[in-house]
Amino acid sequence: MPLRFGYGTNGLADLRLDDALALLADLGYDGVGLTLDHMHLDPLAPDLPARTRQIARRLTALGLGVTVETGARYVLDPRRKHGPSLLDPDPDDRSRRVDLLLRAVRVAADLGAHAVHCFSGITPPGTDPDTAWHRLTEALIPVLDAATAAGVPLAIEPEPGQLLATVADFHRLRHALDDPAALGLTLDIGHCQCLEPLPPADCVRAAAPWLRHVQIEDMRRGIHEHLPFGDGEIDFPPVLAALAATGYQGLTVVELPRHSHAGPHYAEHSLHFLHDAVRATHAPVLGSSGATEPTATAPRPGTAPQGSATACRNAMFPTGNATPPQAAASMAIPSEATTTTSASAPSFTTRATLSAAPAAHSATAVEGSHP
Repeated sequence: MPLRFGYGTNGLADLRLDDALALLADLGYDGVGLTLDHMHLDPLAPDLPARTRQIARRLTALGLGVTVETGARYVLDPRRKHGPSLLDPDPDDRSRRVDLLLRAVRVAADLGAHAVHCFSGITPPGTDPDTAWHRLTEALIPVLDAATAAGVPLAIEPEPGQLLATVADFHRLRHALDDPAALGLTLDIGHCQCLEPLPPADCVRAAAPWLRHVQIEDMRRGIHEHLPFGDGEIDFPPVLAALAATGYQGLTVVELPRHSHAGPHYAEHSLHFLHDAVRATHAPVLGSSGATEPTATAPRPGTAPQGSATACRNAMFPTGNATPPQAAASMAIPSEATTTTSASAPSFTTRATLSAAPAAHSATAVEGSHP
């Protein structure tokens, strides 16, 4: 399948949303990662339904796909970055985060988004891991119910420094919730380089059956800092080739939230870089005109257009994405595990996988666990 690239509005925070969408369409992006935040689409504003309808019309007019992201720093609490979280001790605080995710699901359904992104949060001081996991699973149940009803998958992102930090942690959550069809994975390619025991291309192959959203940027091993392409250590052509081979149909969204001061420049640079990297793989890439380059790939028979309700349901209930044998072996989950991100992390990996992994597994967070 052709790769479809988007750019996150959290990296265009200095632009009005309408200007940001027009910029991305003019540059040739296929879609946008829309972060619900006060400067663009405020999820707490009283006119949210009307504003959402307006944005849906604008996205259609520009030919942009969309995913809804929920990583706004201070949208719920002006003093606590990404607070409150799904792990907070106060049930009312956890409910506020759940309410945000429920709003995000409704917005995503109204926009025809291919997924809703979320994350676990940092384990609060004094909270034992078992309690934190219980809070997370309990909080996500109503969100998954809403996502199922709306036909929009919920794609949780492993974040360095958070309770759910690795792809293996995602599998722990998936099994704890009895593997609901609405629960998928947001795979951040930079986080794979930062923390995962497998190289990024192997992470893509291993995660393929559960991929519902992809974020991409450059990064260095052990340092959680989102970098422009070329400033980190990732070899992107193998990663993009692996992603194309999975049949993933959603957006691959550039995630540079700390570069809004030069957002238009980095948006243009990033798309050129990604198209060059795709050409190096000889994999197809979808342009804004609908043409593929360097070679065209026809959609699979019966594939729904991106952004439709059917496409969302197809994303939740994919077919033909069998787990590669080597991926199934590398992502196996032992019966005993921890959730630390210290030198022993990542957790929930097999002994064989850890023995083949790079020596360093710790990650230095930059201003907390999420950018």
